[in-house]
Amino acid sequence: MGMTLPSPDSPMEQARALMARKDAIEAEISTQASVLKANDCNMQTPLVDAEGFPRADVDIYAVRGARVRIIQLRNDLKSVMDDIAKALEQIHAPSLATQTQASSEAEVTLKVFAKVNDVSPGSPASEAGLQRGDLIVKFGSLVQESFSGSTLQPLAELVAENENKHIIIRALRDDQTVYHTLTPRKGWGGRGLLGCHIIRHSSP
Repeated sequence: MGMTLPSPDSPMEQARALMARKDAIEAEISTQASVLKANDCNMQTPLVDAEGFPRADVDIYAVRGARVRIIQLRNDLKSVMDDIAKALEQIHAPSLATQTQASSEAEVTLKVFAKVNDVSPGSPASEAGLQRGDLIVKFGSLVQESFSGSTLQPLAELVAENENKHIIIRALRDDQTVYHTLTPRKGWGGRGLLGCHIIRHSSP
């Protein structure tokens, strides 16, 4: 008996294709970043000396090209991460997969329980696309009913349990639903696994 292969249009296959695209983008970002490192530069390092002349110790053309490409790739990565979050949402919650009436009704039942108060540059939260002011209605499997009182302890526990794993976040930004794929990790250059400050918040 032959094995039935998943359809190329299935959410699982879409997610795999997007993951492959994400890996390719991150690999190219790393390649471009190596150009900056070879010239002892980062995205903000001045390319002129104290007198305003181009630095002779830096390959300015290569550095400028790498910086432009990194910006483009970061934008591409943000878009792919959003698409991954939506694809994973379809896999784990098929009833919320499409922009149908059922999906719209499901959105209404999700209430804000937390707010992103600050995001550190270069952090996992920043890479996932989270922004200050985002109102969280779902964090992984957590919803408003998962919490009691003013504590976000269940969220902290979920993050700790999912280090280096994807967590899908659904949030509201300017009254629009946005999706993020957050990967808690250490070693990003700052404190904690997320690099953002999330506070308890409820809809008025």
